[in-house]
Amino acid sequence: MSHPPANLSRRGFFRGRSAPAAPLRPPWAVDEAAFLQQCTGCGDCIRVCPTGILTALAPGQPPVVDFRQGECTFCGQCASACRPRALRREDDRQPWSYKAAAGEACLARQQVECRSCGDFCPEGALRFPARAGGPALPVLLEDRCTGCGACLAPCPTAAISIGRPD
Repeated sequence: MSHPPANLSRRGFFRGRSAPAAPLRPPWAVDEAAFLQQCTGCGDCIRVCPTGILTALAPGQPPVVDFRQGECTFCGQCASACRPRALRREDDRQPWSYKAAAGEACLARQQVECRSCGDFCPEGALRFPARAGGPALPVLLEDRCTGCGACLAPCPTAAISIGRPD
């Protein structure tokens, strides 16, 4: 697949992104190799997550994020509960680099008016500039997107994905 030559931050949202190589990990996770070494699979982070987005694929396995359950509020309870320090909340460290992306199933790309993703974005990271000849298409403002997942569940066609930017 060829990438558009200009304005990748906005166009990346339209073309969607392939799934990340590693599963989505909780906020403040150390890099994947260190995370897998340090995480004991104790489930403490899963138990304290107030929105229920953390789960394990099997008992004793490291946690993954499941945005079908809700969004991340970045409350930090998971990091506070992590005794092996596989999750490290530090003042200068961002919780993660995940961003939203809209795939081909986006209703606006199918000429149907829809703004559900933008309606639920707490950061205002999704804009819908007017365009001639069809409904407004969502534009992701990457500098505002926290990757919280609030836009994912409301999407009627499951066109939104959350992952690491290209």
